[in-house]
Amino acid sequence: MLDHLIKGATVADGTGAPSYVADVGIRDGRIVAIGEPGTVTEPARSAEDATGLVLAPGFVDPHTHYDAQLFWDPYATPSMNHGVTTVAGGNCGFTLAPLNPDRPGDADYTRRMMSRVEGMSLVALEQGAPWNWHGFGEYLDALEGRIAVNAGFMVGHCALRRHVMGEDAIGGQPTPAQLEEMLRLFHEAMDAGAWGLSTTQSSTHSDGDGQPVASRHAKPEELLALSRAVGEHEGTQIEAIVAGCLDQFADEEIDLLVEMSAAAGRPLNWNVLTIDAAVPERVPRQLQAGERARKAGGRIVALTMPILTPMNMSLGTFCALNLIPGWGDILGLPIPERIAKLRDPDVRAEMLRRASSPEAGVFRRLTHFGRYVIGDTYSAANAGLTGRVVRDIAAERGQEDFAALVEICAADEMRTVLWPMPTDNDPASWELRRRTWEHEDVMLGGSDAGAHLDRMCGAPYTTRFIGDCLRGRKLVGLERAVRMLTDDPARLLGLRERGRIAEGYHADLVLFDPERIDAGQARLVHDLPGDSPRLDSRAMGIVSVRVGGTETIRDDEITGAVPGRVLRSGRDTETVSTRG
Repeated sequence: MLDHLIKGATVADGTGAPSYVADVGIRDGRIVAIGEPGTVTEPARSAEDATGLVLAPGFVDPHTHYDAQLFWDPYATPSMNHGVTTVAGGNCGFTLAPLNPDRPGDADYTRRMMSRVEGMSLVALEQGAPWNWHGFGEYLDALEGRIAVNAGFMVGHCALRRHVMGEDAIGGQPTPAQLEEMLRLFHEAMDAGAWGLSTTQSSTHSDGDGQPVASRHAKPEELLALSRAVGEHEGTQIEAIVAGCLDQFADEEIDLLVEMSAAAGRPLNWNVLTIDAAVPERVPRQLQAGERARKAGGRIVALTMPILTPMNMSLGTFCALNLIPGWGDILGLPIPERIAKLRDPDVRAEMLRRASSPEAGVFRRLTHFGRYVIGDTYSAANAGLTGRVVRDIAAERGQEDFAALVEICAADEMRTVLWPMPTDNDPASWELRRRTWEHEDVMLGGSDAGAHLDRMCGAPYTTRFIGDCLRGRKLVGLERAVRMLTDDPARLLGLRERGRIAEGYHADLVLFDPERIDAGQARLVHDLPGDSPRLDSRAMGIVSVRVGGTETIRDDEITGAVPGRVLRSGRDTETVSTRG
C-alpha cells in the first residue's frame, strides 16, 4: 500500500526536461511510482488531487547558517515554508563545533563571534541552543531526529583553530604539532559525517572582540593541508570566502582557491557573485577562477542570487554599512558621540569619499542614500516620513541626501529603519544575470538563511524566483528554474538520490500553484528566543512540502512533523570529483 498518492500533478522533475502530468506514489519516504493519470492503481492511505498544481523536487539551499536556529526552530523557517527541504550549513568558516572541553569559555567566544559576524541574536544563541557538545559528531547527534528539514554541515576552520590554538588562533600560526592536531580533529569530524571544509579570509569577518576571525590568520600551507584532508573522505567539498568575493578577485586569491580545489580534488564554492551591469568587468574577472581551476584539475563554482534580497539598514545597530572602510569606527561610537560625528560635514564628506573608493567593493552600492526609503520611525519629528524616499525629503529641506538621512536618524536616536533601494534593478543587469546563469561555473544560492536575521531575508529566493520566471521577467522557463533550485545544487553537493522526481529517490517534494507562487514582503517579527527580532516573509502559492514523504508544510502552515535527517558525508553524499 502507498503511504500517499499525488494525482494529476504537473511534474517538473528537476532534470530540466519538459514537464508532464502524472500521478506520483510515495511509500516509506521514497517515490515508488510515477505514471500517467489513473495508471497508479495501488491503494493509498491518503491521496490528493493536484490538478493544475506543479510538483517539483524539494529545493536545495547550498548556503545557509541554520547551525544554531535548528535547535529552537527545527522547521528552518522561513526556508521550509518556501519549499526548501535540504539546507547546507556550517559555511564561511563558522560552526558551533568542535568546542574544546578544557576551555568552557570557548562556547561564549563562539556565540559572540556568531552574533557579530553572522548577525545572530546573542540572546537567542545563549537561550535557544543546548551547547551540550564538544566534538563535531556530538553536535550532529544533538540535531539528529529533531529537525524537519534535511541538513548537512561543513566544518568551520575558525572552530578548528580555536579548539587547538586557543587565543593564539587570533594572530598566531600553528606549530607542526598543532597543525597535526587540527588535521586529526578535522578527520574526526569528517568521519562523523561533516561535509567538508569551510573557511574565510574575508576582510569583513571579525569576531565578537572586533578582531579578524581565526581563519583569516591562516597561511596557504595550512589551508592546503586541510584541503588535502578533504580529499581523503568520500562525498566532500570545500566552501571558501576571500576578500575579493565582494568585488573582484586578486590574482593571489584566484591562485589560492585553485590550489585548494585541486589539492582536494573536490569542488569549491564561494559566494556571492554580485551581478551589476554598471560594473561589467566584475563577472568575467570572477569567473576566471573557474576557468583556471579546470586547467589545474579543480572546480570552482560561484553562488549568485536570482533575486534582489530585501535588506534593512540602520545607523544605530551593526549592519552592512559598518563594513564600509572607515565607517565602522564612527558607527561603533556611543549614540550621542555617533550623532555628533555624523552631523559634522567634514566627517560625512570623508565617509562618502571612502564609500565610493575601490576598497569599498560591492558596498559602494549601499551609499546611494537618496534612493533609501524610510521605514519605521520613533519620534514626533519624523511623523509621516515612513515610506518616503530620502531624496524627496532632502529636496524639501534643502539638504544633501546623506545629511538629510542623518538628521532623520538623529531625531530617532539612531533607531530609524532604512530600506536601501537597489541600484542594479535595471533591464541591463537582469539580462546580464540571465546570461551569467548559463555559465557552467555559476549556481543559484547564497541566501545566508539563518544569519543577519534582522537585516536581510534571503530565504524566500526560491519562491520569488519561480514566481518571477512564471509571471514576471520570465528570464528562464519553469523546468529550468526548477532544475536550478534542485538538481543543480544536489549534483554539486553530491546528494544521493535527491534533487529529482524519479522512482527510488527520496520523496522530498514541493507542490505549488503556478498562478500564485511568490514571496510576501519582508516584515520584522519578534519570535526568536528572548523575543529577539528577525525578518520573515510569507510563502504564497506553496500548497504542500514533504520531507522524506512526510508533510511538513500545508498552505504555508507548519504541520509539526520533524522527518528531516542530518545528512552525513559518504552515507548521504557521494564524491563529486574534479579529476575526471
